[in-house]
Amino acid sequence: MPRPQRATDTAGAPVSAEHQRQLEALAPLIATHFRRAHGDMPAALRESFDAGGLGNRHGAVLAQVLAAGSLSVSDLARRLDISLTNASQLAGELHRAGWLQRHNDPADNRRTLLSLPEDRRDDVATFINRRSDALLRAMSRLTPTQRRGFLAGLQAWADEIH
Repeated sequence: MPRPQRATDTAGAPVSAEHQRQLEALAPLIATHFRRAHGDMPAALRESFDAGGLGNRHGAVLAQVLAAGSLSVSDLARRLDISLTNASQLAGELHRAGWLQRHNDPADNRRTLLSLPEDRRDDVATFINRRSDALLRAMSRLTPTQRRGFLAGLQAWADEIH
């Protein structure tokens, strides 16, 4: 079966067949890492996710809230590139499970901000740190120039996905 036409780089040149083969071999390895997220959860988080029927998308919400400290539902929707309705639903499910708290924005009482309850912050941070550890170790092996290129590549990939 013929291969689909390869994408082009920013200069318009086709991606080499060798690079395409490398990417095709690496993508499943990376996907496996993401499927194993459940095993990296601290016990309280894993039990809550199991009991509440929560999944990967909920973990992505927790990561965004941890990184931001607090953010609005509309900011969450933009960060995750999902609809406001979906962001609100995910936030509501995490709120009911005790992993998010809602409070009014002091600067605008019409806006609701999401944050992690103080007693849950360590579990979420532990989970995110465990999930980030391999990536940080990989980045530590790169030169500053390679790191910039790697991050640029990840950003380009994320842009293409969304």
